[in-house]
Amino acid sequence: MYIGKVIGRVVATIKDPGLAAQRLLIVQPLTPQLEPTGKQIVCTDSLGVGSGQLVYWTRGKESSFPFLPTEVPTDTTIVGIVDQLNLC
Repeated sequence: MYIGKVIGRVVATIKDPGLAAQRLLIVQPLTPQLEPTGKQIVCTDSLGVGSGQLVYWTRGKESSFPFLPTEVPTDTTIVGIVDQLNLC
């Protein structure tokens, strides 16, 4: 899983039918020290996350698991909201 910050959303009038009911959010990946790293990505939202929230997300086949039994064609999905981050 990866940490990121929601910085926006995507509005698409035409998209894959499997994404018809899904929210698409723009996430800035972060390091464990909360520094921006890499390019911004588009994630499906399985939780109803708001803009500016710190989240953790997953990629690959596991990113479609929160939507089972529906098969959502996604490669990245927000799977949790970070309440607190403690670095050791």
